[in-house]
Amino acid sequence: MVRRPVAWVAAIVLFVEALGIGLLNWFLGVVVDRQDMSLAGLDSDMMSVSSKVGGVVFGLYFAACGLAALLVGLRDRAPRVVGRVLLISAAVVHGMLGAFTVGLVGWGAFAFMMVVLGLIVFTLMAYDRREAAGPADAAPGDGEDPEGGKNGDTGGGAPIAAPPAPSAS
Repeated sequence: MVRRPVAWVAAIVLFVEALGIGLLNWFLGVVVDRQDMSLAGLDSDMMSVSSKVGGVVFGLYFAACGLAALLVGLRDRAPRVVGRVLLISAAVVHGMLGAFTVGLVGWGAFAFMMVVLGLIVFTLMAYDRREAAGPADAAPGDGEDPEGGKNGDTGGGAPIAAPPAPSAS
């Protein structure tokens, strides 16, 4: 049973985005190739190939980020180091793309980028590494208090009662 479906949703959105980015850049490469025009002396064939390669690279990157989110959802635990790095970098990329899309595309694209950013960040935060240390639903009286410490421990390092006064002898 899946407890937190946010990782599944983030994975699906990242896979769709990977396909969309790859197809968009491929389409732009085909358009540049068919126009056979030069931009400031640049070779149109080189621009076409670089757009297609960029689309493939970005598509694979977002697919890898989607795979990391999918593995988080399948395992139902925090991502490992590589997955965490991929998801954090995807969050940064979506933040930057969101900032650029406001002026270039509009508020709808910005809203989409922020939704994807929120899904990625929530995926990272929903699976906290501390939950692997012990049961998350420990009831009071079973050796742990609700604040996470053992019974008799206030969690702040202070004893429950004052220590006995030192004797004069």
